[in-house]
Amino acid sequence: MTLRQIPEARAFQRPQNFQWDAPADVLARWAETPLAAADGSDNSISMFDEIGEDFWTGGGVTAKRVAGALRAIGDTDVVVNLNSPGGDMFEGIAIYNLLRAHKHKVTVNVLGWAASAASIIAMAGDEIAMGTGTFIMIHNAWGGVIGNRHDMREAAGLFDSFDAALADIYEARTGSARADIEAMMDAETFMGPADALKAGFADTVSADINAPDAQNSDTKDRGLMARRQTEAALARAGFTRQARSDMLSEMGVGAAARDAGRQNAARDAGIDAADVQRLLTTMRSQET
Repeated sequence: MTLRQIPEARAFQRPQNFQWDAPADVLARWAETPLAAADGSDNSISMFDEIGEDFWTGGGVTAKRVAGALRAIGDTDVVVNLNSPGGDMFEGIAIYNLLRAHKHKVTVNVLGWAASAASIIAMAGDEIAMGTGTFIMIHNAWGGVIGNRHDMREAAGLFDSFDAALADIYEARTGSARADIEAMMDAETFMGPADALKAGFADTVSADINAPDAQNSDTKDRGLMARRQTEAALARAGFTRQARSDMLSEMGVGAAARDAGRQNAARDAGIDAADVQRLLTTMRSQET
């Protein structure tokens, strides 16, 4: 980085029994946002999916894809256009480190949401710009762990270290007091442009940057939004990310091909009638 001295983020070994996810509340808000229009310029990277593989599109924002984009852009300034609910913290940290190591100016434009793991990516910007109707959201590390009581105790310690590493990044980039950062993470804080600017999470507020407009969204985009809204309702009902993917795929809701490497018991269990009833109940509750 040429403009700012920000620390390299600590890289963690991904626990074998850890399942990443985006927080249900921000996933629901993001799912209601139309897809942003991609910037066609040669030095831009658009990040408009979950961080990590997105099972709806087969895409998603991954460190491997960002590394490829940076190689293609080459030795010049980079603009990152960001609208993501977050997701995989490990991928987010890896992407932050890739952008931080870029030898030229990195500008991050928040075009909607920079939440959770996406907020970590935003912190790699030499300049962070926001506009009307956009948000940055920070919180403690989020994910699920499966195992016995020993696994859970170990996981609690791991999550403490995850939170400390995230707070290190926020503190260094914003200049805010550590105690204030930790309190904001504990409270799951949503910041519009004015609040983000005041707290140091953004550098400029631009009238040229706006959240996508639903009226300008095409039919394909609206269909993807509808599927994501259904997934968000399931997330709020407590279904894990993998459970949501399996259940909606088995019900015939369009998504990218499922991971053939999953265990057969999880991949081929079929539709559970109780799960379908819970889905219907959840969707009805969202209408009231």
